[in-house]
Amino acid sequence: MTRFFDLRHDKTVNFRRNGLVEATHKWGLPGLKNCPGCGATWGTSAQFYPAVDLSELPERAAFEEPRAEPLSELIRLRELVRPLVPPDTQLPPATHFGPLVGRASGQFEGFVGLEDCLIVLRRDTLEALQAAGIRGLLGCKTELRFRQKTPPDILELQLELRGRMHRDCLPPDLEPPCPTCGRVGLRLPEDLLLDAASLPSDIDLFRLGDYSTVLIGTDRFKDAVEQGGWTGISFRELPVR
Repeated sequence: MTRFFDLRHDKTVNFRRNGLVEATHKWGLPGLKNCPGCGATWGTSAQFYPAVDLSELPERAAFEEPRAEPLSELIRLRELVRPLVPPDTQLPPATHFGPLVGRASGQFEGFVGLEDCLIVLRRDTLEALQAAGIRGLLGCKTELRFRQKTPPDILELQLELRGRMHRDCLPPDLEPPCPTCGRVGLRLPEDLLLDAASLPSDIDLFRLGDYSTVLIGTDRFKDAVEQGGWTGISFRELPVR
């Protein structure tokens, strides 16, 4: 039986060895300002599609400045990018696209970025994971600037949204999603429980579908990381029901 693990930034690892990234994605949808359904102003904090290229969109400048917009403008911009994203992508407010742009340092001997709910790694690390049979890894180019003369070749993983929380770890009085914007007013449960029927069997690394800040890997991924000797990730097994 497959086991599943919550992946978190390992704070014990020295960033000079493991790497440091100070960057944001090149483009993004605006946040939603004053939803006419629930009144909330909000945006997702962890839905990234670094493989999605908006450079050919005539309106690409509208995706370059972080801000909140009324629902009508959010919908207009969302429909412009929908043909470019994977089918059935939800595209909530503040979804990000394109490569990471910014500064980086270090040798990237392990996994970087988990404190920001993303995963950045060397190309040779990705290739080694793929050679070990780890499924569902899509490496995407970055536009990171290094000060060293021979910087490592660094990629960001684009992770699918899969699986969901089991109802037994959710508040019994949890209100349904806003019918207008889809927002759910829920804090991540301390005792997270996964819904077995919703979990994927074809990939080894993904974002939790109903709480995208949660990065999840299978025991296959955990074993490959430990055997490879890479650092930067701490693993916490999650119960499944």
